[in-house]
Amino acid sequence: MTTEIKPAKAHATADAPLRIAGRELTSRLLVGTGKYTSNDLMRDALDASGAQVITVAVRRERLFNAEGKSLLDAIDLDRYTILPNTAGCFTADDAVRVARLGRELLDQLGNPGAGWVKLEVLGDTKTLLPDPVGTLEATRELVADGFNVLCYTSDDPISAVRIKDAGAAAVMPAGSPIGSGQGVLNRNNIVLCLELLKAGDPGYPVVVDAGVGAASDVSIAMELGADAVLLNTAIAHARDPVLMASAMRLACDAGRASYLAGRIAKKLYATASSPMEGAISYIPGE
Repeated sequence: MTTEIKPAKAHATADAPLRIAGRELTSRLLVGTGKYTSNDLMRDALDASGAQVITVAVRRERLFNAEGKSLLDAIDLDRYTILPNTAGCFTADDAVRVARLGRELLDQLGNPGAGWVKLEVLGDTKTLLPDPVGTLEATRELVADGFNVLCYTSDDPISAVRIKDAGAAAVMPAGSPIGSGQGVLNRNNIVLCLELLKAGDPGYPVVVDAGVGAASDVSIAMELGADAVLLNTAIAHARDPVLMASAMRLACDAGRASYLAGRIAKKLYATASSPMEGAISYIPGE
């Protein structure tokens, strides 16, 4: 039996809503809709996650199940902003074509996600790492076509900056390879991405995307200063997806609050929590 963890009443913080392409979001957790064993389970997990934006792959083989039923039929389109993604695309041309199909589909449905796209241009089927050249090419073309591009990229800071300069509404550096569950492998690179992308533009949204395995990975990404985290497999393939979705929501909130609160500096030696006056000192060797 699935048990969803209910969060305690939130304490007020100085935080402001997340803004992407002019839209305000109160949830900083973005989740995917793929890999679930059933649409009912997916729907319950989405609810437990608290997400407002959910990604949907618009390629036909991913959008429809074996019975020919559309994934969108199981989603409350009035509740969620759909972020169509170009998952499975390995060329810029293919990604642009799929993005336009997604926009047309959401236009017909009247969903506010129309005009948004999570851009993925992958380099190969083994690593699923992004093709930096194809990604930049597709970003430029889609921005010129009026899209708000949320762009998946590696954790290379220079590539991230070039994508922003190409007009992306948000840059989404990978914590680790898609679906690997390895978490944030190179924290320093994520920090560098954040520093360079937000230089002179502190409100620019940076979303850590891919590689999350556990709730602690979400907290780490948020504590580094990421504006949001996007994940899918860690929930869909968990032993209890609904419970994991709830854990991810709480971890996202906790990590963000920890970042806003400001961690203490790391020190080599201990610092006593209580006054040391009157304590008997001991020096090893004496």
